[in-house]
Amino acid sequence: MSQVDFAALCHRGKVCSGFDAEDEQVLFAEGGKLLPHLAVVTEQFYTELQQIPATVPFLEGRVESLKATHKAWLETVFSGPYDEAFAARMHKVGEVHVHVKLPVEFMSSGILLIKKHLVPILVETYADDAAKLGRMMKAVNGVTGFCLIIMQESYQSSLLAQELDKFMAITGISRALFNNLASAYKVDKKDTAA
Repeated sequence: MSQVDFAALCHRGKVCSGFDAEDEQVLFAEGGKLLPHLAVVTEQFYTELQQIPATVPFLEGRVESLKATHKAWLETVFSGPYDEAFAARMHKVGEVHVHVKLPVEFMSSGILLIKKHLVPILVETYADDAAKLGRMMKAVNGVTGFCLIIMQESYQSSLLAQELDKFMAITGISRALFNNLASAYKVDKKDTAA
């Protein structure tokens, strides 16, 4: 599989999710207020997941360890920094989900469930400051969308790698030959575009 350009993925994820510099600053300033609540969010998240029959096989015998991992992940989501290293960590989270064959739609529904449990916390925390509540809601939507885009990239990369492996097995082309052909195509495509 090709190397991931985490700088480009980070940039694309931010642009596509609307997670901007203002959101980052809001989370740097206010994200710490969410940290004490993340254990409860994680508990609610896993309680809800265990009620969905399709998720049960992915949870059996692992709920407590998954909760610990999930809480640690949430802590990074709300503390940043939101750079290439962050993108690499989020991509790795996606790779783990690909490895256990978690359906990609579970990633989206998981983010929605997390936000479902964060909204009441945000409303309570910022009850006296509607403007700050609005900025936090925007930042939380932005960062969770940013994470989701990066994590789902792992699924895309995995599918492409699987299809490429099938193609090479069928055609008998070696990885080295394929890479050389792909490089030549990129050079030729740049020449014709100029």
